[in-house]
Amino acid sequence: MTPISANLQAVLARIDAAARAAGRNAEDITLLAVSKTWPADCIRAAAAAGQFAFGENYVQEGCAKVDALTALNIEWHFIGPLQSNKTRPVAERFDWVHSIDRLKVAERLSQQRPLDKAPLNVCLQVNVSGEASKSGCSMEDAPALARAIANLPKLRLRGLMCIPEPVDDPAAQRRPFRQLRELAGVLNSAGLALDTLSMGMSHDLEAAIAEGATLVRVGTAIFGERAKA
Repeated sequence: MTPISANLQAVLARIDAAARAAGRNAEDITLLAVSKTWPADCIRAAAAAGQFAFGENYVQEGCAKVDALTALNIEWHFIGPLQSNKTRPVAERFDWVHSIDRLKVAERLSQQRPLDKAPLNVCLQVNVSGEASKSGCSMEDAPALARAIANLPKLRLRGLMCIPEPVDDPAAQRRPFRQLRELAGVLNSAGLALDTLSMGMSHDLEAAIAEGATLVRVGTAIFGERAKA
């Protein structure tokens, strides 16, 4: 068993344990392997171990990997900040975008999604912690923005995403995830059919699963610590 394969098994065991503790089915939770800065060979190793969904943060790097690994049955997720002038290659290559926080970005993705591809699955990124340094729309602006995105052609609004401020206390970790879950409930009650909560990373996936995460984004626990710049 390769180190990446062993790490994947350990993360899946964590997901299973967290799901059981929350009275949930682990099969309802998708593991997204965050492969930013890691070479294509690492993705091949993870794919050989059964991992099918991968997340990339940087447009140029991510698109190069998509193009290099077309032979693999990979579901590609773009999860990093996305500028409106860099949407076309993402619209053309990726299956999901988690980081929409402005209508202009969504409109460009909608316009640039190829007609022969299925609608692009998208999530609205919400800044639940209110940090000035974090991307994401405000909790207050989320309902109107979600409705506008849901009406765009060639996009399918699947749910919400957040990257809360990292903290060590489990109760404090759960608070922003609970806020995102409750916001999704409000939006669904208003008529939006959201089925995805993209929340939780290597250090807090248990708290996210306890609050209803359907997709956890894990990089370090699978691939290891990234080299410091």
